[in-house]
Amino acid sequence: MELESSSSSFSKPKSQWTYDVFINFRGEDTRRSFVCHLNCALSKAGVKTFLDEENLHKGMKLDELMTAIEGSQIAIVVFSKSYTESTWCLRELEKVIECNETYGQSVLPVFYNIDPSVVRHRDEKHDFGKVLKSTAEKNYSGEHLENALSRWSRALSEASKFSGWDASKFRNDAELVEKIVEDVLTKIEYDVLSITKFPVGLKSRVQKVIGFIENQSTRACIIVIWGMGGSGKTTAAKAIYNEINCRFGHKSFIEDIREVCSQTESKGLVSLQEKLLSDILKTNHQIQNVGMGTIMIEKRLSGKRVLIVLDDVNEIGQVEGLCGNCEWFGPGTVIIITTRDVGLLNTLKVDCVYEMEQMNENESLELFSWHAFDEAKPRKDFNELARSVVVYCGGLPLALRVLGSYLNNRRKNLWESVLSKLEMIPNGEVQKKLRISFDGLSDYMEKDIFLDVCCFFIGKDRAYVTDVLNGRKLHAKTVITDLIGRSLIRVEKNNKLGMHPLLQEMGREIIREKLWKEPGKRSRLWFHEDVLDVLTKNTGTEAIEGLALKSHLTSRACFKTCAFEKMKNLRLLQLDHAQLAGNYCYLSKQLKWICWQGFRSKYIPNNLYLEDVIAFDLKHSHLQLLWEEPQVLQWLKIFNVRLLWKNPKVLWNLKILNLSHSKDLTETPDFSTLPSLEKLILKDCPSLCKDNDLGDLAPMLSNLSNLRSVMVQCHTKFQLSEQLETILSDVYGVNYTKIEMTSQISKYSSKYYLNGIGNCEVLDTLSNSISEGMATSESCDVFLPGDNYPDWLAYMDEGYSVYFTVPDYCGMKGMTLCVVYISTPEIMATESLVSVLIVNYTKCTIQIHKRDTVISFNDVDWQGIISHLGPGDKVEIFVIFGNGLVIKKTSVYLMCDESINRETEPSLEPKKEIKNYAFVIFVNKILIVVAFGLFLFLFIYRSVVFPRREEL
Repeated sequence: MELESSSSSFSKPKSQWTYDVFINFRGEDTRRSFVCHLNCALSKAGVKTFLDEENLHKGMKLDELMTAIEGSQIAIVVFSKSYTESTWCLRELEKVIECNETYGQSVLPVFYNIDPSVVRHRDEKHDFGKVLKSTAEKNYSGEHLENALSRWSRALSEASKFSGWDASKFRNDAELVEKIVEDVLTKIEYDVLSITKFPVGLKSRVQKVIGFIENQSTRACIIVIWGMGGSGKTTAAKAIYNEINCRFGHKSFIEDIREVCSQTESKGLVSLQEKLLSDILKTNHQIQNVGMGTIMIEKRLSGKRVLIVLDDVNEIGQVEGLCGNCEWFGPGTVIIITTRDVGLLNTLKVDCVYEMEQMNENESLELFSWHAFDEAKPRKDFNELARSVVVYCGGLPLALRVLGSYLNNRRKNLWESVLSKLEMIPNGEVQKKLRISFDGLSDYMEKDIFLDVCCFFIGKDRAYVTDVLNGRKLHAKTVITDLIGRSLIRVEKNNKLGMHPLLQEMGREIIREKLWKEPGKRSRLWFHEDVLDVLTKNTGTEAIEGLALKSHLTSRACFKTCAFEKMKNLRLLQLDHAQLAGNYCYLSKQLKWICWQGFRSKYIPNNLYLEDVIAFDLKHSHLQLLWEEPQVLQWLKIFNVRLLWKNPKVLWNLKILNLSHSKDLTETPDFSTLPSLEKLILKDCPSLCKDNDLGDLAPMLSNLSNLRSVMVQCHTKFQLSEQLETILSDVYGVNYTKIEMTSQISKYSSKYYLNGIGNCEVLDTLSNSISEGMATSESCDVFLPGDNYPDWLAYMDEGYSVYFTVPDYCGMKGMTLCVVYISTPEIMATESLVSVLIVNYTKCTIQIHKRDTVISFNDVDWQGIISHLGPGDKVEIFVIFGNGLVIKKTSVYLMCDESINRETEPSLEPKKEIKNYAFVIFVNKILIVVAFGLFLFLFIYRSVVFPRREEL
């Protein structure tokens, strides 16, 4: 039982403490029993103790004893029945109280076989007070007697006020000793682990993790700190350890695990097991092998409350060999793991993964300035240069520290030289640290895909890249996920792949190194001058697998196709705004990806081998048709005679075709030759529907079984309305008139269909709410739930569509569609579903998602949807069903994760808006007919009537 009190606010610098604990006690009462056990337990816990009687027997003088008291952080005072018989105990106690008042020394009283009130009051009813007076009388007389008695009485009174322990409240001495040791360990100021000299931005990051730990209460937890090399994981882990280690009696920080294990293989892990046991148990252990060490750790540390930090883990076996899992240890245990590869820990029950946040611009500039200028801001004359270096470092603490230290006290011209050099040759120390992650990749597939991404696919859609790279049977989906887990690649906004600029440089430097070591073996070309050199001098080789040339929009660069003749293994080709002249048969037959923006020909050459191409990007092209038609068909078109002609070339592997911004494109491709097409992009192709006819969508949506979705981009709201009417009526056979329920259908009760898109954590809650409402109400108006902030926002409408305005600051993470319908018992909604249309009236887009896509919406589909929805956008969602299923009401629930500011929208209802456009279309068509009639009249008049009048 603890007795509450307060302590002094003064504090002695921890560097001046000689001992952790000074034990003050009466030897005859407790030396061979309680105090002996206490001292032994403290020593085993790593606490440096001073036992007064033990040291006096070795010849220590009284003044040396007082110095030992001054040099101790904590004084444990063991009060017993005969305590006041000892003048040594009383003099020591005087000094203890003095040190508390002077230096802030902690005082912990233990009342052993004596009541705390007896010590506190010392009345003559008890021997404790009588003996105190007797001891003073034996040693002093006159004024000295009164003085000593006053000093000792005060010391006893002050000591008894401190928070301590009453031994009578514990079952046995062992329990009391354990409690005292635990409390002592929380009060000792240990020497902290050495961390960075300039902890810029560290406190806020550390507090996030500590806050999580404190919220776990007595629960054991595993926390992972994850990030790329040089991002500050170890520094953060040390800072957390320094902050919380005083709360734990058993603790260990195991550093550089990857390096130790790689140097000595299995013996390295054994040595780490020995260190862990030594740190926690304070004894040395000899371990023969990893298996023996694992068993020993489990048994010896079983049930103990521990703090363990495992720094720089790169194999799951390291975690298993050192701490297994939380079940080995007692409540309140905290295990912190730092790693570059979060995927390694999937088999563990991890409670929290903290990804190291990239330093922002201000933090980066401050950290760099401390290293480069020894102050928080750059010197005025170096301000622009300093900011350039900070941009280059991309918020990576390692790079900021290394370059800042190197440039410290250097002249301005050297700074300029270093910056120029960095653009060509990255800093060696930084690259060495980053290279560890690449070298740790397990096989050539992972390394190949990483190099492909860093050279060609930064900023590209993740699903798009996965499809392209899967063409080599590289299991790209799994590998890209693994690379993300290793912090080598990151997923940015709208599901685009990103990479830290220094990692991208590292990857490209690896390719350069190979060229230097083996001339002619360079596998990827991306540097503009290098590509120009190869294409103009015809120096390509079979080693080249990827080539990217990004010319300016106004470029007129033209190369001969024969420059590609030797590049037999070329699979990735980017030629933006460049032209090729000659026979296209020279290009590789291994091509999987072609990105050729600004393609200048009217047709794709028939001798360009495309049978293995997966993605074909022809944005801003001059194409009129995809394939050149026979000459006879072109002549017949002049006379408005059109014959059906099928291109004999079937592209079995083509999944993605992008023809956006191809202003001259007049016809969509023959979809029968593209059986695997999944994504077709025809954004801003004005020469395609000039009669606004989208009838071609019908065969595309029905024939292309792999096609998941289509997006139509319109230029005006008027055009949007026309396209929407065409799609709904011509493609899906739907009209705007209200569908009347037949008596046969209306007798059946209402049913509902739910479909979640994106993050829909509350889907079950929503479903249960609807089910409960349906059980108690016949009206769908009643049982459909409304807003349930902060879980969702609800929007509802009659019929097969629902209209809403995307809320500001919503942070929309998902949506759920709900359709209330009536049908005969044998008709199921999932089987009758045809398509879902998402119409954005603000951005003038229509997204069409086929049934197979809707019933299996994935993260990629959600990213495609959300990327076209912005705050304030006016949106309508149409849910199309067949088989006579009648929709009564459609609702959408937006899942939001931020504060929502929902206001009343003074906009037209969507169907009224559409009907208004429909009326305008109708009037427009009448005007077109009238205009055509007037034109016909003038033509006849000028060609027939007017000549005759001239003759007359």
